[in-house]
Amino acid sequence: MIRNLAAGVQAFTSNTFLVVGDRTVLVDTGANFDIVPRIRRELEELPDDAAAGGDRNRSATLDAVVLTHTHPDHVGNVPEVKGAFDVETWGFDTDQPATDNRIEDEETIQLGDHDYLAVHTPGHKNDHLCFYAPGPGILFAGDLVFQNGGFGRTDLAEGDRQTLTQSIDRIHALVGDDVTEMHVGHGPSVTRNPSHDIELARQAARMGR
Repeated sequence: MIRNLAAGVQAFTSNTFLVVGDRTVLVDTGANFDIVPRIRRELEELPDDAAAGGDRNRSATLDAVVLTHTHPDHVGNVPEVKGAFDVETWGFDTDQPATDNRIEDEETIQLGDHDYLAVHTPGHKNDHLCFYAPGPGILFAGDLVFQNGGFGRTDLAEGDRQTLTQSIDRIHALVGDDVTEMHVGHGPSVTRNPSHDIELARQAARMGR
């Protein structure tokens, strides 16, 4: 189960996804809204069979926070989440204050019930990661690409259009036509032919360089 806990929030925030399963993980924490009661409500309302084998307790706690990158809108709620659930954060660059533990490029990590490949995708920010589970075809794209061919800003510190384009190319080559759903840092998730949106982003990122 994947839920966007920032849905309906009007403040400046990223999306933040609760991925429930054998290892229940929050992908990004968002910012500028009270996420803790939203997490607690989701965990309390889990059905008895939400965890593998029907063991509800295995999915009724938050096990970790995984960061796509450390822009403030993605990590602003980190202190509150860590304090409330006694969890650590995982991301690419442990020199960033929000990141406790390092995820290496091409390392496999578990989110929910699936194994995801972590892919270093700089260009929007140097520590940007995407996460892809080949089995179910699920991609967490962060701020790399968005619905309808949108792509991450490159006018901020650490942004670089050529590097971003190379990162989009890498994700496109990895997921191909096998990606079935794409959860992004801003805007709606893409659950219908997300490979098309990634291809549109590849084309758009090459324009105006």
